Amino acid sequence: MRAGTGVPGAVAALDDEALVARARGGDMRAYEQLVRRYQGPMYRLALRMLAGSGEAEDVVQEVFLTAWRRLGQLHEDTAFVGWLYRSTTNRCLNVLRSRRPVADVDPDTTATRRVEAQPEPAAELNDQVAALLEALERLTPEQRACWLLREVHGRSYEEIAQIVRGTTAAVRGRIARARAQLAEVMRPWR
Repeated sequence: MRAGTGVPGAVAALDDEALVARARGGDMRAYEQLVRRYQGPMYRLALRMLAGSGEAEDVVQEVFLTAWRRLGQLHEDTAFVGWLYRSTTNRCLNVLRSRRPVADVDPDTTATRRVEAQPEPAAELNDQVAALLEALERLTPEQRACWLLREVHGRSYEEIAQIVRGTTAAVRGRIARARAQLAEVMRPWR
């Protein structure tokens, strides 16, 4: 076994495709290894989309439980990671839609107030990160998902289109709008 993991070295050394095939056959250790590999990236995606650790943890737990139950429905073992990203993104979008306020806030007014209220640059880096997180929260859920999948998780436009079940052109448009909005909000930090 690998030190501290409780997972036999042979299972931990397998590639994703082999682990998925073994997990589909009922090998719980193989599935546990997949969870270990992808729980972090899925949690970071959910945390950035939802801006709340409790909700992010719940989403990731639901994604992995559902993935285990539906592993037999996966047609290609190589599609597992994309499936995880799609499931995590969709669950996050559902959470965001369920908490969307009835009346939309005017982003121009809100952005102006927040820029004017910025503290002195004593803790500038923390302020920049906080501003970016606030700016991410003001993006539409779809823009935020596409931007995070591209800029933070390094997914291709084609992969993102599959994850969000849209076209590559729509993904490019969402990312372009997200980048423009983020650049506008972050302009004072340049």
